[in-house]
Amino acid sequence: MRIVLLGTGDTVGTPKIGCRCPACMDALAGGRSARTRFSILIESDEGRVLIDTGPDLRYQLLKSGIDHVDGVIWTHGHYDHYAGFGEFYRVQDHVGVYGVKGTLDYILQYLYFMDPVRHNVAMYEPFRLIGLEFTLFQVYHPPVSEPAGVLVRDGEKKLVITGDTQKQIPERSIALMQNPDLLICDAITPPLFNLTKHMNTEEAEELSATLSAKEMVMIHMSHLFPPHDEAALQWNLGYDGMELVL
Repeated sequence: MRIVLLGTGDTVGTPKIGCRCPACMDALAGGRSARTRFSILIESDEGRVLIDTGPDLRYQLLKSGIDHVDGVIWTHGHYDHYAGFGEFYRVQDHVGVYGVKGTLDYILQYLYFMDPVRHNVAMYEPFRLIGLEFTLFQVYHPPVSEPAGVLVRDGEKKLVITGDTQKQIPERSIALMQNPDLLICDAITPPLFNLTKHMNTEEAEELSATLSAKEMVMIHMSHLFPPHDEAALQWNLGYDGMELVL
């Protein structure tokens, strides 16, 4: 299983429009602080699946040389996680989309002009795509009613993607998430900032320890970090285009 972090930014991305902070200046200069909105590629020998389709998807697919996917899984109905799906328009028809019913109901109202193949998925019930087993599990991201994380199994290998969440993840989900080979974890800021809809780096590290993760990479980061090369000395931050293999 190959994982590519197509977009590692928060809802506004980095650089933030009009901002001159150190991270935004590094991003403008071409540094790794440049973060597009959230999307992750999962690839096996049998195909490709996108976890969420952020607004920068066209750029991400062109940069990664991707011209076809075999499915899209949506974790929740926030704009920065689905709005790029329209970039398939007149490129690829009848894309299979997967998510809980309420999430699909909401997103497909917006994407009415598309013709995706809808697949309602229940939390905690595994389904198969591209030769891999996927399971959605409940996380905590109010006011979203059913935000999901994603568990991916490839034989004995286990990938956990938290999706957008605060630290109050249900115990049933924590049990399912245990002992991942790789944890891709929401971490929007360092701990000195108080952005309550997401975990910060300290909470992400605590979750990683609770789950006994073999490796953890932080994602969904804001411009409130120091420039990437400086911040990466302290935290294990993902970056756009980062590839990982399980």
